[in-house]
Amino acid sequence: MVLTVHHLGRSQSERIVWLCEELGLDYQLKVYDRSPLLAPPELKKLHPLETAPMITDGHVTLAESGAIMEYILVKYGKGKLVVGPEEKNYADYLYWLYFANGTLQLSVSRNMFLRMAQLPADNQAMGAVVSRREHAVGLINDRLKDNEWLAGKGFTAADVMTVVSLTTMRLFMPYSLESYPNVLAYLKRVGARDGYKRAMAKGDPGLEPVLGAKAPKPLM
Repeated sequence: MVLTVHHLGRSQSERIVWLCEELGLDYQLKVYDRSPLLAPPELKKLHPLETAPMITDGHVTLAESGAIMEYILVKYGKGKLVVGPEEKNYADYLYWLYFANGTLQLSVSRNMFLRMAQLPADNQAMGAVVSRREHAVGLINDRLKDNEWLAGKGFTAADVMTVVSLTTMRLFMPYSLESYPNVLAYLKRVGARDGYKRAMAKGDPGLEPVLGAKAPKPLM
């Protein structure tokens, strides 16, 4: 059976579509519209987590971005987009691969939920989450000062995991990248990749990738 990627439009699951395109995999893509904000019932019923991304592969149904990423890389990646333990930048690769969800996306999500609660900018909790997000993006900006990609010279799965929090997720938590020139240059390189172009066209047709400096108009 063909690997099937279940993608919720304008969501973190674009990572998995992009990964499959970069690896050149033969896969089936099923795109779901938000209903009205979260996943629709037909997607939720596939896995107890009830949120994208999800994949089905024969008898396997798997959720969670990081788990899916590792599953596909190990089973189908043939050594592409990863850094092995014998390479000097192995620790860098692991750090940024897990930084993506463990720090960056977490800080963006917290900021989003407090924004939805309409906390004022001078609220202590809001100030703390904004500071944490800014710090996370700043760390990426610092890393990219002397590195073309997060793990070093080569494009890897760490980049695939990270980019959505700097782009599409800004539609839900608008923030500016004007203070992060290295991140903007990085996103320009990302936007030039054929795999990224194909993934965005297939997964989110009609959506202009959020690669610019200014905070985008929010979807909600």
